[in-house]
Amino acid sequence: MGERMAKKVLLVGWDGADWRIINPLLDSGRMPALESIVNRGVMGNIATLDPPISPMLWTSIATGMHADKHGILNFTEPAPQKGGIRPVMASSRKVKAVWNILTQQEFKTHVVGWWPSHPAEPINGICISNFYQRAHAPIDKPWPMRPGTVYPDTKEKIFDELRIHPSELTAAHILPFVPEAAKVNQEKDKKLESLIRAIADCSTVHMAATWILENEPWDFMAVYYDAIDHFCHGFMNYHPPRMPHVPEEMFHIYKGVVTGAYLYHDMMLSRLLELAGKDATVILVSDHGFHSDHLRPRGIPREPAGPAWQHRSYGIFCMSGPHVRHDERIYGARLLDITPTILTLFGLPIGQDMDGKPLIQSFEKPFIPETIQSWEEIKGECGMLSTELQQDPYAEQEAMNQLIALGYMDKPEKDIQKAIDRTINESKFYLARVYMNKNLPHEALPILEALVEKHSDQIRYVYHLAKCYESLGRTADSRRVIEHFINKEKKHHPQFDLLLGSLSLAEKQFAKALELLQKAEKAEPRMPTLHQHIGQAYMRMGLFEDAERAYFRALEIDPDSHIAHDGFAQVYLRQHQYEKAASYALNAVGLLHHFPLAHYHLGMALAKLNRYDRAIEALEVCAMMAPGYARVHRMLVHLYLRKLRQPENAARHQLILDKLNKK
Repeated sequence: MGERMAKKVLLVGWDGADWRIINPLLDSGRMPALESIVNRGVMGNIATLDPPISPMLWTSIATGMHADKHGILNFTEPAPQKGGIRPVMASSRKVKAVWNILTQQEFKTHVVGWWPSHPAEPINGICISNFYQRAHAPIDKPWPMRPGTVYPDTKEKIFDELRIHPSELTAAHILPFVPEAAKVNQEKDKKLESLIRAIADCSTVHMAATWILENEPWDFMAVYYDAIDHFCHGFMNYHPPRMPHVPEEMFHIYKGVVTGAYLYHDMMLSRLLELAGKDATVILVSDHGFHSDHLRPRGIPREPAGPAWQHRSYGIFCMSGPHVRHDERIYGARLLDITPTILTLFGLPIGQDMDGKPLIQSFEKPFIPETIQSWEEIKGECGMLSTELQQDPYAEQEAMNQLIALGYMDKPEKDIQKAIDRTINESKFYLARVYMNKNLPHEALPILEALVEKHSDQIRYVYHLAKCYESLGRTADSRRVIEHFINKEKKHHPQFDLLLGSLSLAEKQFAKALELLQKAEKAEPRMPTLHQHIGQAYMRMGLFEDAERAYFRALEIDPDSHIAHDGFAQVYLRQHQYEKAASYALNAVGLLHHFPLAHYHLGMALAKLNRYDRAIEALEVCAMMAPGYARVHRMLVHLYLRKLRQPENAARHQLILDKLNKK
């Protein structure tokens, strides 16, 4: 074991939390608990993963692995032995979560409400599943807690009595969110009902978490609140500024709900911090952000996981505690980095099969983390569930109803086999997107080809297959798939013009690319990545001022576009404005650390500024992330040999370059 840097670790999950909403509240002093973590620790964006499926993301946070390894691929899954489908279960996770590893190392560990965590796992502490907080009966009817919700079952009575039914809430609980709730006609407008359920759910989770902190010894505690995400899906369209299609009266009634949700979560966080104590290390994280400005979509696509269109690519991360830097901003955090960071805090090694890395930049002193091949190979009781464990069909159906109510899935078809096939297809589709997100298009290709062969009318499948072909350099196949779909459907789709323009860029047909991209712009000027591609076309044509305008337009639409920041870096490199190029490249890698091309452009700009040590640092990061990129090795050979007079390091990269040239 390495040095243990944390006596205790409290991990708090706020689903959907976003700095764009939080920062004004911090500036006005309205979130003092969160402000205390920020002032005493580090903060930054955290990059989400694709696809943005919440149970998949929270399992990646808890394991440090992508979904192809941990096995949680959807909101639902086929129900083994029983037929039909069920909500995704903890028993479907194929690898150890951080609480299993800590259990194995005999740390006292508690988990409340993580998604997915039903049935509760027999860890070294208390585990309360994500079925715990959902009310499934009227207040005047029995409300039995579902079997398997609490481990150990000797604690069931305690936690059963802590639950809060929505019908128990009074006006005093609702008015801070909707001061004019009395004006709502609740027979026609059901929004108050969804609000009340969200308040009761997160309050129930909080009751369980605080009881554990008050009454149980602990080394690690993880508690997950999904209410911010629910508040935002239900009420973000009423958040200021008013969207043009939102009636003034509705805006006036519900405009404070999202802000109220954040303030309530800060109140709950304050109590968690008080109970955890000043010597605890606290990590607060969200799985993604939430559009709260002009990027809010007016409508939600009628497709599985359609509500994810409201999500932003960056969530929140902050951490405070002993050995953590104070009042600093960090860059490049990913969801995959949370579990490796927690293991580091406990002095435990990182599994080499984990996709994340500890956030070393968060700590006061630099160090090299220890590693082992895999925690999966470490024997001993860890509290994981058997995959053969039977589930309660009633509990499964209630959780399914929650997903239906939130809009994440449709009601199952009467034809059960059709519902099963749909779930399997979506899970395969999400797995293919995981492979694409990992830059493994060759793994995604056969999955997408099979899906399109069976479901050629599904635009999502066709689009991602075309993107996959593009990633593999198979532009002719990509164009064939797109054109076949367009000819069959007889309907114009701007996203295909965008993709065809991207293909023309790859084929160096810059004028043709610009024509297609401008066609897409006329149809849908706010499409993600559109203006970045337009900027790329102008840049490749040597029209740098036009390229600048395109990238400015991209950043007007989305200031957090790492691609647009890197586009500026390329433009300014071409114009020999190296200070500007370095600045924008730094912005790009700050937004998304795992962006090898931006590290390359940063290195090139720094080299031109004669900052050779820093240039080599950036280029080495690029070489580590993209070892097959010959150009970076060529530049490193030049810098090591000609500028720093380090022939050994130059020889190391020359050897790699020679091998790449042979290929």
